[in-house]
Amino acid sequence: MKKRAAAHAHYAAGVVHELNDEPELALREYQKAALDDPTDETLILDVSQRFLQNRQPEKALELLLAASARPEASGAVLAQLGFIYAVMSKNDLAVEADRTAINKFPREFAGYHNLFLIYLSQGKGEAALTVLDEAARISEPDVEFLTDLAELYVSHALRFPGQREVTRGKAKTALGRAQKQKPDSPQLRLKLADGYYVLGDNEHAAELYLGLLKQAGDLPLVRENARAKLADIYLRASDRKHAVEQLEAMLRDDPTNAQIYYYLAVIAYDEKRWAEAAEQFKKALLFNPDFEEAYYELAGAQIAADQAGEALVTLETARRKFAANFDAEYLTGVALSRQKEYVEAIVHFTDAEIIARGTEPARLTPSFYFELGAAHEQKGNIAEAEKCFHKCLELSPDYADALNYLGYMWAERGVNLEQARELIGKAVKLEPENAAFLDSLGWVLFKLNQPKEALGYILKSVKLLKSPDATVCDHLGDVYAVLNEWDKAREAWRQSLSVEPNEEVQKKLKARETH
Repeated sequence: MKKRAAAHAHYAAGVVHELNDEPELALREYQKAALDDPTDETLILDVSQRFLQNRQPEKALELLLAASARPEASGAVLAQLGFIYAVMSKNDLAVEADRTAINKFPREFAGYHNLFLIYLSQGKGEAALTVLDEAARISEPDVEFLTDLAELYVSHALRFPGQREVTRGKAKTALGRAQKQKPDSPQLRLKLADGYYVLGDNEHAAELYLGLLKQAGDLPLVRENARAKLADIYLRASDRKHAVEQLEAMLRDDPTNAQIYYYLAVIAYDEKRWAEAAEQFKKALLFNPDFEEAYYELAGAQIAADQAGEALVTLETARRKFAANFDAEYLTGVALSRQKEYVEAIVHFTDAEIIARGTEPARLTPSFYFELGAAHEQKGNIAEAEKCFHKCLELSPDYADALNYLGYMWAERGVNLEQARELIGKAVKLEPENAAFLDSLGWVLFKLNQPKEALGYILKSVKLLKSPDATVCDHLGDVYAVLNEWDKAREAWRQSLSVEPNEEVQKKLKARETH
């Protein structure tokens, strides 16, 4: 009783030192408390862990040797002793201590866990798997034992991919045994669900997560975890509707969570709801102004929503906060191109290319070269534009926009017409309902003196367009003119002018007004 009283006194003194921010003195008192009362295993385990955290494993060992010498020492103490030996690279003693823990307490998982890690660290995959299989043969293990076992099977699968299918199957079997026990604890049900989630068994995982949401009303962390995993499962299955439901429910609990606004924005972006995506990205940045990726995603959404000016403001804000990078330069180039500021756009595209070549060459995608090529073409740098489009098609031979752009660029200039027809024809095969591609094919046929063949493609383009396009109407007028259908030609040119004033079209119309 005196020793126990002394242990309590030392423990109390340790707490006082800890409150006074005197960790070394606190640890000394905790050590004295543990030595005075080796029967208090909770204290022994706590203090030994503190010594480990302070990189004093030899002092942790002193405590555990005294505690484990007692005949009634628990499996937790024996397993902790094995762990300390392993930390000190005394693997033979570690294995011996863990084997003792397993033999005396076969339904406690810590010993198996430690042995598994020892063998895994030595690259002994078969020995590690044998330990797990031994644990799997234990009769009537509890849910926590089985979920921990499944977790280690998954770890083994990641380390030794050649046995991946077998070990993942064993993990799923362990989870199935755990699920049959119908655990009541939300924490254990969450752990079980997480096990299925890691294995990619989304059906079982979703079922458990949905059940948890019904019983986790007063457990916000469990509820948040379940909703986050459900949202991810739904997104993997392209079920954006249910993913949004979970994310919005999470926002009701945590309305300042920038990450959730970001996920909602990404979903809206993927569904081409650009304005909504931009608003959600803005909210993400409101609650986390240092969320760098969100600035570039916001700029992308603003560009897609025809808000290039706002995108440039967003990118300038990011440029002041973060180091120069590919995304900032590339997106600035795209935004400037949308504003027809092609000289400046090319400067930023070039800076982006330099950055990517030095650090991330994979960022130089077909899309990058397409945007750079379009900027060069608009600036009149035809040779550079051709190089970019060829590079784009070298990386992605079926890049339909590049096939069409390069072919149309040649058709407009009356050069490489047969090759242009081939490129545009390929683009049309890839996207047969693309109005712009159909117009391009009609135009190159017109340039090849095949107006009758051209007419069908251009008329189909007009039919597919939601509203009249000035260029397409102008092309249609030119085709009708060559076919001597002057009334239709004039009507097409008038429609072109109603969309966009154009001096050349006006001249054609005026010259044929009295034809």
